[in-house]
Amino acid sequence: MDKNAFVCPICLDLLKDPVTIPCGHSYCRNCIQQHWAQEDNKQVYSCPECRQSFSPRPVLVKHIMLASLVEQLKKTRLSAPPADHCYARPEDVSCDVCTGRKLKAVQSCLQCVASYCERHLQPHHDAAALQKHQLVAPSHTLQENICSHHHKVMDLFCRTDQQSICYLCSVEQHKGHDTVSSASERAQRQAELPAKRALLLQSLQHKEKDLKRLQQEPQEISRSARTAVQHSEHRFKEMALLLEKKRSEVEQQIRTEEKTQLNQVQELQLQLQQDVRGLKRSLSVLDTLALTQDHNQFIQRFTSLSTDTQSAGLVRSHTERIKKKGPTSQTRNVTGARGFEKVTRAVSELRDRVQLTVEEGLAPVQLLLSPAQPSREHFLQFATHITLDPISVNNHLCLSDGKRRATYMDEHQKYPDHPDRFGDTGMPQVLSRERLTGRCYWEVERRGYVGVAVSYRDIERKRSEFGGNDKSWGLDCHMKTALFNSKESQISGPIGSRVGVYLDHSAGVLAFYNVSERKMRLLHREQTTFTQPLYAGLWFCACIPESSALFLKLR
Repeated sequence: MDKNAFVCPICLDLLKDPVTIPCGHSYCRNCIQQHWAQEDNKQVYSCPECRQSFSPRPVLVKHIMLASLVEQLKKTRLSAPPADHCYARPEDVSCDVCTGRKLKAVQSCLQCVASYCERHLQPHHDAAALQKHQLVAPSHTLQENICSHHHKVMDLFCRTDQQSICYLCSVEQHKGHDTVSSASERAQRQAELPAKRALLLQSLQHKEKDLKRLQQEPQEISRSARTAVQHSEHRFKEMALLLEKKRSEVEQQIRTEEKTQLNQVQELQLQLQQDVRGLKRSLSVLDTLALTQDHNQFIQRFTSLSTDTQSAGLVRSHTERIKKKGPTSQTRNVTGARGFEKVTRAVSELRDRVQLTVEEGLAPVQLLLSPAQPSREHFLQFATHITLDPISVNNHLCLSDGKRRATYMDEHQKYPDHPDRFGDTGMPQVLSRERLTGRCYWEVERRGYVGVAVSYRDIERKRSEFGGNDKSWGLDCHMKTALFNSKESQISGPIGSRVGVYLDHSAGVLAFYNVSERKMRLLHREQTTFTQPLYAGLWFCACIPESSALFLKLR
C-alpha cells in the first residue's frame, strides 16, 4: 500500500477526517476549510493542487472508504516497533509524553504547549475538542508562547504595545488597548509580506549593483593612484631639474665673480709691491743724502727726491680713496669676500621661501591622503561667516537670526518676484550671499528634513534641485546620500544634528563632516575641479513643517 496516497497535500500528514472536493483531490477537512477561508473575500475557491476553481463554495462530504483505509494504516504503523531513526537525538525535539527512550516529535501543539510523537499525537486527530488545537512543526521554543505572568497561552496580540499577550493580560495590564487574536495579526502581517519582499528584493538589487561597482573599484583606485604617482614623480623631477639648473647658474656666477675679484686683488697687490719697492729706494736715498757733504750735490739729489715723494703721495691718496669707496667693479680689496656672504644669506632665504611654498601647496594633497582625521581646530582656522540671500529664498522659507537661519513654513511668504528666487517646483531652497573661494569652513545646525549643499550662482532657479545637476553638490541628511548630477553615493553611519562643510576651491576638495562635541567624522569627500565661485545652500522637504537650519557663528 502506497502511504503517500493517504497524505494530505496541505499539512503533509495522514489524512484526518478526509473529504474529496469536486475535482477529485482529497484533503483533511480542517486543512481545506482553512485554505478556502482565505479565499472568502473573492468568493472563488480553488484546489491547492490542480488550481481548478469553484463557485459557490463546494459542500464537503466525508470520504468514508478513504477514512477507513487511513485508520487501518494508522493501526499498522502504531503496532509496528519504531525504527531506530525514529528515536529523538539530542538536537531533535522529543515527545513530551513518551517515557523511557523518547521518540522524535512529529508536531507540537500551541494550545497544549507540548510536542508529540505520531502515536501520542493521535488523540488530536480523534478527539473533537483536540482537533481545534493548532498543530505546528516540532519546536524547541514552545515556552515562548506562555505568558510569564499568568502561565497561560498567549493567543492574543496587543497592537498598542506591539507584543503577544494572554487573555488575562487583556483584562489587566492591557485593558483598553487595541487587541486582536494572534491569528488575525498574523493574517494582516502575512498580507504585507509581498510588499516587504518586493522592497527587500529592490534593496538587494541595489546592494548587488553597488557590490558589483565596488568590485571594480580596486582596479580603478590602483589605476588612479598609479597615474597620480607618475604625475607627481614627473612634476617633482621637473622641479628638481629647475632647481639644479638655477644652482648651476648661481655657482657659475659665483665662480666668475670670484675670478674677477681675484684678478683685481692681484693687480692691486702688484701695484702696491712696486710702490713699496720705490718707497724703500727713496728712503735709502734720503738716508744717504743726509750724509752728503757737498752742498750742490745735496740740492740736486733733494730735488729729484721731491719728485719721487710726490709720486708716492699720489699712490697713497689713490689707495685711501679706494678704501673709502669700498670694492667697485674696477677695483676691490680683501674685504670683498663679504659679498659672497650676502649670496649665501640670499640662497638660504630662497630655500626657506621654497620650503614654505611647497608645504602650503601640498597641504590639500596631505588632507586628501592623510589617514588621520583632522581636528576641528584645524578647520576653524578657515571659519567663514555665512548669511542667506533674501533674493534667492523660496516663498516657503522664512529667514531669521540675522539671515543665518531658514525655517520651512506651510504659509506662503510674501516675497517680491525676482529672477534669482527659487521656484515652488521641487524642494524649497536658498543660497548664501557670500562667494566662497580659497579655503572655507562652516557648520550648519539642522532640525527636521534639511539638506546641505554648495552651488554655482548660475544654477537654474525654477525647477532645479541641489545635487540634481552638474552645477551643485548636496548632502541629503535624511536619506544619508551625497548627490551630484543626480548620482547618489550612500553614506554609512548616522548623521547628527550638526554638519560641517570644508571647501578648498583651488584644490577641488569638498568634504562633509558629522560634528559632535568630541570629534569630527568624515561623511563624504568630493574631489573635482571647480570652475566658478561657490555659494552655500540649504534645501527642505516640503512635507515636513517646522524644519530649520542655522549657520553657526564660529570662533
